Amino acid sequence: MTKDIFFDRKYYLDILDKRVLGLKDGYRQNIAIIGDELVGKTSIMFKFLNKFYDNRFIIVYMEIRPESLDSFAKRFIGVLLYNFLINSGIRMEENLGFLISKSEKYIPKTTQKIKEILAALERRKKNNIFIELLSLFEIISQETNKFCVVVFDEFHNLENMGIKNLYSEWSKLLILQKNILYIIISSMKLKTKAILSKNLSLLFGNFQIVTVEPFDTKTSRDYLNYRLGGLDLNQGLANFIIHFTGGNPFYLELISRELLKKDTHLNLSGILEDLLFMPAGILNQKFSNYLKRFMDIPNSQDYTAILYLVSDGHNKLKDIAHILRKTRKELTARVNYLSELDTISRNGDFLKINDRVFGFWLKFVYQQRLQSLTFDAKNQKVMFKDKIESMIQEFLANAQKTLMDRTIELLHLFEDDVINMERKRLRLTHFREIKALEFNNRRLREGVIGRSHDDLWIIAFKQGLLTEEDIAEFAKECKKYRHKLQRKIIVSLQDIDTNTRLRALEEKVWAWDLNSFNQILDLFSRPRIIASRQ
Repeated sequence: MTKDIFFDRKYYLDILDKRVLGLKDGYRQNIAIIGDELVGKTSIMFKFLNKFYDNRFIIVYMEIRPESLDSFAKRFIGVLLYNFLINSGIRMEENLGFLISKSEKYIPKTTQKIKEILAALERRKKNNIFIELLSLFEIISQETNKFCVVVFDEFHNLENMGIKNLYSEWSKLLILQKNILYIIISSMKLKTKAILSKNLSLLFGNFQIVTVEPFDTKTSRDYLNYRLGGLDLNQGLANFIIHFTGGNPFYLELISRELLKKDTHLNLSGILEDLLFMPAGILNQKFSNYLKRFMDIPNSQDYTAILYLVSDGHNKLKDIAHILRKTRKELTARVNYLSELDTISRNGDFLKINDRVFGFWLKFVYQQRLQSLTFDAKNQKVMFKDKIESMIQEFLANAQKTLMDRTIELLHLFEDDVINMERKRLRLTHFREIKALEFNNRRLREGVIGRSHDDLWIIAFKQGLLTEEDIAEFAKECKKYRHKLQRKIIVSLQDIDTNTRLRALEEKVWAWDLNSFNQILDLFSRPRIIASRQ
């Protein structure tokens, strides 16, 4: 029996449940679900739709894919009628004529409108067809006294159908259709946010933006234990898999599946070799095909060069400009294009590749091919395996270090660059002195202090649950230092609750969980910290 690979995600399912059920109580807020490719957006939607049943709702799920407006319109009508009839007891057929004929006696006004739309398509009169299609929801809602929930998956692809005045016309309907809830899903995060802020920004019917994140450390570990069952996987290697995948469910599933196939000989580097290096490897093919989109466009070499420089740790804008001999203006234009595709994202002075595993492939496979003087595949294979083994060993060695040691190493890398952390600007001060610190406090024992000419950073570490009392005690400790420009930071190995964060805000203390700390480690290409089970 195959295990159900859907895991956790209760937070997102609860949002969907709340918004959909709120519709019948007269409260409507449309939803935009965004997130990186393969992070599980569509899986969450299907999980919700599969468990949701309420005969007061008509649910319409549409994947927006490359096709003509004509094809889209017929598929749209078919999906709407199929989902209207699905609980009628009629033996269903996926045939548009059949669906129209079976629906006519129940929803005559809706089917009449459908016939008019189809006739217009026959006459090649396609102006306003998209809006006419959306108007069907209001008609069927009035005829049936039911609510409609409409899901457009990868909705930004609507732009490729040549629909005139797409957003201006749609926004008018969004305001008027009080019994219709729209859920849009997109992997183009930056583009979607821009559309919602500029084109679909409404006084009523606004979209709640829900960003789907990869699994956190605990969920990733629980997932691996669930998938791998009794497989004897070393905890250090399990933590490396979490670090390597960044908690992306697709990659966790892929590696888990390969481990289960080869449970008689657990060889993680061999599995990664099969997936990433071998010509037939699933991920090798996926990433090679992805990179092809940059090959036949102007300045293609600049885009690929930026990507492999970032993957190799040369991820500061000033460094990339210097290496590529580009002006800041030229580089910014290239970076903006890559950002619009959600291939990379910018954090202050740093760039990062959004898909961690793609970044590793660029570093260990793509760059190696570019730099190879021969086409000796056997030698390249050996080098790839050695680099992966070295990466695993580096991760395991760092995992043995204390949080204090890891922090001191990280602070030594700061060079006055700027990042954005928790919606605030943070300068990573170049320190002239960094040393361990002991607090005379029963709640907080150890920390680190960093001094520069202008700044003083005081960092404390909390192994257990961080509380409001810890924040208050730390703020009191920091008053002993009379430096004007203080940066007060507590790093917690556990999640931080809302009340504690609010107290930290009051005391002007930065409260970082491991996710925040790991974000900075990522920018400096240092292995993440995967906390042991709490």
